[in-house]
Parts: sequence; structure tokens; C-alpha cells
Amino acid sequence: MDKLKLLNIDLRLFDGNTNVTTDSGLSDEMKTYYSDYLIDMAEPKLVHDQFAQKHPIPKNGGKVIEFRKYSPLPKLLTPLDEGVTPDGQKINMSVLTAQVDQYGGFVELSDILLLTAIDNNLVQATKLLGSQAGRTLDTITREVLVGGTNVQYGAGSKAARYQLTGGEESGNDYLTVDCIKRAVRSLKAMNAEKIGDRYVAIINQDCSYDLTNDPDWKYPHQYQDTTELYAGEIGSIAGCRFVETSEAKIFHAADLASDSRTLLVNGAISSASPTVTFDGGTVKANELVGRYVLIGDNYAKITANTTTTLTLDKSITATDNEVIYPGEAGKNGRDVYATIVLGENAYGTTEVEGGGLQHIVKQLGSAGTADPLNQRATAGWKATKVAKRLVEEYMVRIETCSTFNDIGAN
Repeated sequence: MDKLKLLNIDLRLFDGNTNVTTDSGLSDEMKTYYSDYLIDMAEPKLVHDQFAQKHPIPKNGGKVIEFRKYSPLPKLLTPLDEGVTPDGQKINMSVLTAQVDQYGGFVELSDILLLTAIDNNLVQATKLLGSQAGRTLDTITREVLVGGTNVQYGAGSKAARYQLTGGEESGNDYLTVDCIKRAVRSLKAMNAEKIGDRYVAIINQDCSYDLTNDPDWKYPHQYQDTTELYAGEIGSIAGCRFVETSEAKIFHAADLASDSRTLLVNGAISSASPTVTFDGGTVKANELVGRYVLIGDNYAKITANTTTTLTLDKSITATDNEVIYPGEAGKNGRDVYATIVLGENAYGTTEVEGGGLQHIVKQLGSAGTADPLNQRATAGWKATKVAKRLVEEYMVRIETCSTFNDIGAN
């Protein structure tokens, strides 16, 4: 039975007249219930936290948390002498520190809403807040992971993100088994430990669409052991288990103009020049400064712009009416997807239990003179969070395009 049905909620508990901003009007049982429920709602969203080295929030330990990184012991190839005890070894441990930050949000619940609504609004609010907290904390970890320096573009034949191709009749840089095999090879070459029996990849559903067509793909029901599955696990191939999430990173290049995704070169540039005259869209002066563009094979940064010209950080040539694409993603502005392949202890993060994620309820009137008629209650969440890459070589970020190209940045 769903545990939401096991507890009768008396909305009169919100009818407090104390000026103390606490949730003391809720019984200990209800506080625990709602806090656990908030975490239950948040945890399924924490896909990127699943494979981290977990650390509790230190109590009274300040804002800095320590992650420990251990170096492997060397091979011992010298035979032992009979009766002679060899020298002992020291474990080489380094400490990586990170500063924790707080995040949070709340919703207001009016007295009329609490008294007249058919649904239990505290339950509904907690459900929404839990989802928000989970997605927020998951994105914080994701952004740390996609900042890793061990990057593989496609199957390794491309040197940069803007060169990745999608949507063409042939030669597309989609996620393939060969991409996975190359990433797994890199992890093995660095002696990265597997997570359980295999490495793990976090993948977007658009990329899994491309990958699962391979005949060697195994779905979870085809495993020999189906009891130990990760949240979001969809299958395995090439020594890697895959966890799917719509929150997997997508690199999307924003439109260049308010009324057009691209611009057009206005007048051929036969002699190399950093100045490009354009039309084909409405652009404000200096609106594009700091953006990147692709014009043919030229990848350049915009250092200044007027409503009709771009000044680039390099000189280029171009033909009249050549398309100017946004350059922060793939070729021709195509979206680029990150698939992160992980080994054990590649990164660390703080836990949501033990104070990492809190549910906070304020009663009607708890704001004192700011709520003199006891009209507003609030429910919210607050989290203490940090994520840290520990060993760059134990993770590989594969960047590819996809058959699809309609989601945008996330």
C-alpha cells in the first residue's frame, strides 16, 4: 500500500499563532514522514549521484568537505628472501577539498487553499518540491562531471565539438558501439576499477535510441542476474551498463538572431578579413559578443558586433550568402550530447540523507507580524551540496550528435 495513505493529515496543525518560525506544530512522526517523502521524491532524480563516492555532511565541520584519493600500490616483482620480512609499504593518500553550498526553495500555501482544497496540499507540495530538489541537485553534479578533461569526440576521429555532424545522409557522428568500446578501452588503460562487474554510462534517451539498435544490445530482462539494477538502467553492451536520463547533458547553441537561428554573409569576402557583413536576422549591437560562429570551416569568436557586421577574433574568407551558424555545439549548429562513462571512485558528492536535504514547514502565522491574519503557510526544501571530480582518468565524456535534434539545452 502506498505510504501516503497510511497517515491522516489534520490541516488544523497549520493553524498556529506562534511567532517562532519552526515546524513545531507537526508531530515528530509527521516531520519524519514528510522529510522521508521529500527524499523519496528527490532520489530517483539523482541519476548522476548514483555512482559517486558518497560523503555525509560534516556536523559542525565548517563549509569544507574532504574527499580522499588513493594511489594504486606498485607491482612487487622481487622474490622474498627466506626468513626475511620485507619492508612495509605506505598507502599514498591525497586529500581533495571542496566547499559545500546551500540550495533551496519553497512554496506558499494560503489558509483558504489548505481549508478548501480536496487534495492534501502539503503532500502535493512536498511531491513537487522533492522533484525540484532532485533535479536541482542532479544538475549540480552533472555540470561537475561534464567539466571533465577526458573527452572523446564521436569515435575519436574528430578533434572538437563544433566538428561533430548530425542529420546528414552519411558520415554522422552518432553514438555507436565503437564509441563505447573506445571509452572502455581508455578506462582500462588507466586501470580504472569497474563499478561492480562493469563500467557504467549515463546516457540521454536520444543517444540510447541510436545505440540500442545494435544486435548485441542486452536489455535488463536478458541479464543473468536481474535483482541488482541501477535506477534508470536500460541495458548493457561492450562491457558497460547504461543508465538513461533526460537530464544527461545536451550542448545547445542558442539562435544568433531574435527572428532567425542563423545569419547570412552579405557580400563575398575574397581577401581574409575579421569583419563580416551579414543579413538574414535581427541582431542588437554587441548582443553577440563572446559567442562563437561557424562560417564554412571557420570557427571563430565574436569580439564585437553592430546590427549588420560581426568582428571576429580571426580573419576569414567567405562566399556571398554563406550561412553563419551558431558555434557552441556541433557542425551547422547541431545539438551535441554528452554520454559519461564512469569507473569506480571517479568523483564524489555529498549525501542527501543525514542533513543533506531537509524538508521545512512553516505554519500559518509563524511569520509573526508579517502574517498578522495567519493567512500564509510555507513548505520548502534546503540542501547542502557539493560534487567533485576525483580522478579525471576514471571518466570519459563521449560527445556525439543524435538522430534527433529537437530538445535544446538542459
